[in-house]
Amino acid sequence: MKCEKCGFENKKSAKFCASCGTPMESAPAGGDSGTSNSKYIIIALVIVIIMLVAVMGYFAGSMNSNNVQTASDVVENSSSKNVESSADEGSGQTHAVSSSQSKTTTVEESKSWVSIGSYSGSGSGSQSISVPSGKIMVKLSAYPIKNYATNHLYVTGPNGESGGVDWGSHSDVETRSDSFTCTLSSSETFTIDYYETVSWEVEFFRYQ
Repeated sequence: MKCEKCGFENKKSAKFCASCGTPMESAPAGGDSGTSNSKYIIIALVIVIIMLVAVMGYFAGSMNSNNVQTASDVVENSSSKNVESSADEGSGQTHAVSSSQSKTTTVEESKSWVSIGSYSGSGSGSQSISVPSGKIMVKLSAYPIKNYATNHLYVTGPNGESGGVDWGSHSDVETRSDSFTCTLSSSETFTIDYYETVSWEVEFFRYQ
């Protein structure tokens, strides 16, 4: 060690300067080591603090994410229930309409044209036929005698409902047919008028 007063180089273990006798001030034992240890401790504390902050930030982010996801799930579930409920209501309404339409269709399909009377003959003459109320269809056909210009078959109702076939003097001798429909509010009488026919046929149908 160098004496601070005279600059003489003394041994490290010297307590007094060998030249001037000044007491030697030795450095505290382990001073440098203590400083180094303090630095390491400070660095370690800083690292620990940084790690704690990072861990706390991670957990805070995870909690926020879970909260957001939970809220999103709640909204999604609520929306799904509302949509499902609306779909159920719409489906019920659709079923109701479909059921009503199905009933109407079934009723309509159960109806058909039913024969309520068939009449036939030949030659010339007329007949009166009583026809019940409802939706009525009349089908008629006839075959004429040759070489006559006034051959005919007519079916006429009391309210102007009518249909028929006839032939002119130059018409082909062949079977002719006709049909018509009408709606009767009550039972009515129809007249079948035929002239110079080989054969004729009239059939009445009612939609029921």
